Amino acid sequence: MAKYLGKRLIQSVIAIFGVSLVVFLVLNVAGDPVELMLPPTASFAEIEALKEKLGYNDPLLIQYWRFLKNAVTGDFGLSYNYRQPALQVVMERVPATVTLAMSAFAVAVVVSIPAGIIAAVKRNSLIDTIIRSLALLGQCVPAFWLGIMMMLLFAVRLKWLPTSGFKTWGSLIMPSLTCGLFSAATFTRILRSNMIEVMSKEYIDTARSKGLSEWIVIMKHGFKNAFSSLLTVMGLQIAALLGGAVITETVFAWPGMGRLLVQSINNSDFNVVEVCVLLIATSFVVINFIVDILYCVINPRIKLQ
Repeated sequence: MAKYLGKRLIQSVIAIFGVSLVVFLVLNVAGDPVELMLPPTASFAEIEALKEKLGYNDPLLIQYWRFLKNAVTGDFGLSYNYRQPALQVVMERVPATVTLAMSAFAVAVVVSIPAGIIAAVKRNSLIDTIIRSLALLGQCVPAFWLGIMMMLLFAVRLKWLPTSGFKTWGSLIMPSLTCGLFSAATFTRILRSNMIEVMSKEYIDTARSKGLSEWIVIMKHGFKNAFSSLLTVMGLQIAALLGGAVITETVFAWPGMGRLLVQSINNSDFNVVEVCVLLIATSFVVINFIVDILYCVINPRIKLQ
């Protein structure tokens, strides 16, 4: 197991390194950040002098090496828009994104696990048809449309919830539902499929023949084995939510990392974009690494090779 985890750790480092290289190259061909630092009236000589001072005239390989050395120490340069360290600007938005991500994930789990189990146990019944239809609808409805409809109903018409921002905990309800319902639909369909497959196994019939209650058979022998294959999808979804639900944060003016990323791309604030993308990539890598470890905890029959 230690050998496997060491191998996965090396792969994770290579993945993050690859992301940093791609982002650095793409942003360097996307525009000139020096033009954002100087007023529009700056002369050509002033622009070239600042480029030379900041090292933008050096070869890309040297610039990338300098970027890596600074990034290791947490120095990603200044935000051209906020005039503050780029890492500080991003980290100020992380708590709002984490709050939204965890709330949305909680909504998804609370909705999807009972729905998936009931749909599998009541296979081909009316309730199964309703759950499958709602799950399909939940995956098809665009997040921006759902967010706007919620805003019109609960904020504008009924005036129950704040329209946007993060002023009170009530502001969290609509963004969490917008993000969480899409994830819930995905989890429900996967869990239903897994449960149907597991419940047809011979060990389920053996458990029933021992006189165990149907509830124990479903939860202990059925759900436990069906959940292991759902774990990967859940891990990726947590990483995606932590990376920033860009559409949802934009619709609700949520002060999180996803909205900051969109604003920074529009403003060509390259240093902030680099921090956001690297943080998102690191979230995916770390959570996938944790999921690999959890496989053994949930299902000891799974061997890490």
